[in-house]
Amino acid sequence: MAKAASKSAKKSAAKTAPKAAAKTAAKVTAKAATKATAKAAPKTTAKAAKAKPARKPGIKLSMLRPSVNNMTVRVFARAAGLDPAETDAWGHTRSPEFLARNPAHLTPMIEDKGLPRGVLWESCAIMQYLANKHGLEKFYPKAPAKRAMVDSAMFYLVGTLYPYVARATYPALGFPQYAGEVGHSDAHPDRKSEAQKAAMAAIAEPLEVFHSFFRDGKPFIGGKNPSIADIRLAATLEFLAVVDYALPQWAKDYMAALEKKLGKAYAEPAGDVRGYIAHMKSQARV
Repeated sequence: MAKAASKSAKKSAAKTAPKAAAKTAAKVTAKAATKATAKAAPKTTAKAAKAKPARKPGIKLSMLRPSVNNMTVRVFARAAGLDPAETDAWGHTRSPEFLARNPAHLTPMIEDKGLPRGVLWESCAIMQYLANKHGLEKFYPKAPAKRAMVDSAMFYLVGTLYPYVARATYPALGFPQYAGEVGHSDAHPDRKSEAQKAAMAAIAEPLEVFHSFFRDGKPFIGGKNPSIADIRLAATLEFLAVVDYALPQWAKDYMAALEKKLGKAYAEPAGDVRGYIAHMKSQARV
């Protein structure tokens, strides 16, 4: 009887041992796998994050390619990585569909559901809005004093420098001038020519203000990196090529430095403006 019991115990142990070993092995394997996964996960996640950086949402942009006002927003949107979906509004800004959204019939114009009326025009306002919305402090600083200088440079440009540039260049560009401008009136051609020359002569003073006051020895108005005011200024100066305006050397170096800094983001929209200017100059020579 004792021998039988012993044999039975041995058989039972033989049957139980593989199962216990299997369970133990499974637990060890599971623990090892969990540790391996925990160690590998952060690396995998980090690699994935590097491989696929988050993209900012795209914007809808209605624009006119030959315009430096439009070039401003086109450059900014590209430089900021906003992936703009552009629509050429040439010949459509007075259409009922466009006027229903934008009674001022101006470009550039962006569309955004977050805006009270769904659309926004004026290049400086668009850049300020997008910079605020997406936290783009690199282009538009949050510090009140630094932001004030960028705003001041931009508004000085729009209120003082750009009107001179428009009066000097619009006749050569074939753009309609504003009501009341000599170039837009029935005045004698000599008077129009005098007004254009006077505007060209007036450009030097505000241009020097940007150099000596707003830049003040820095590469850009924004410091080491271009701000939205720099983008607006460089784009404005592009128009002066149509009248062969003799830019001071610092302005040429400044524009070249900004284009180098922003790369294709600047070069592609600038190419459209430069192409239009070259076309208008060739027509004038015919």
